Amino acid sequence: MPNCKLTAQSLSEWFATPQGGYVQVREQAYFDRTVSDIFGYNALQLGLPEHDFLRSSRMPLRFSAGDQAGNAVRLCCAELPIASASMDLVLVPHTLEFSENPHQILREVERILMPEGSLVISGFNPRSLWGMRRALGNRECYPWNGNFIALPRLKDWLALLGFEVAGGRFAAYAPPFRKSKWLERYAFMEAAGDRWWAVSGGIYFLHAIKRVHGMRLIKPQWNKGLVERLLPVAPKLNNKITQREGVARSTSTETFK
Repeated sequence: MPNCKLTAQSLSEWFATPQGGYVQVREQAYFDRTVSDIFGYNALQLGLPEHDFLRSSRMPLRFSAGDQAGNAVRLCCAELPIASASMDLVLVPHTLEFSENPHQILREVERILMPEGSLVISGFNPRSLWGMRRALGNRECYPWNGNFIALPRLKDWLALLGFEVAGGRFAAYAPPFRKSKWLERYAFMEAAGDRWWAVSGGIYFLHAIKRVHGMRLIKPQWNKGLVERLLPVAPKLNNKITQREGVARSTSTETFK
């Protein structure tokens, strides 16, 4: 059994290892490509402040937030002190897997996102060689102590919150070796896996858009002749009301003279 005291004490430290670096390179490439095509003004990254996954974004305001040291804003991800409908883009890199209440985080993200705002999530795929390593191996060390969330389950959560999936992909098809030389030897599995067993990548990415259904009132076009036939008394009432209003106006005018 590996000694966690000699390994990474956090997900950020694990990304600095050869195994984590293999994943980080692929995550950075996906985030760089995806966020560059999302437009707006305000972008937020929840977690992993050591890795600037927003570096390719064109939005003027970009910052990281979370409960770890190094974030621009220290906060609880389940209770975001951010105004509702104020963010255009939110990145959630592996934040859900290491949270006690991932549903609440998603609810908070939905609240702060503007209509048509984008949410980009990265997570470990439990239906992969990496998920098998977690199921059969030691779960005390990072990242195996996280709660890997299956992609269909995550999609169901997002659908309940009104999100629409706009894109995504899998990556990291090589087995979760700890040494770089073995990861390099199995680099051929990236292209092969993306083609032959695409849903079995060690990590997945999901791009979702917040949809808000609007309502437009359609006023009926009344048939004036039909209304007069159905309500023959209405014109007479209108004439009496008009006459009374005219008398009242003339009386008030004489009073103030």
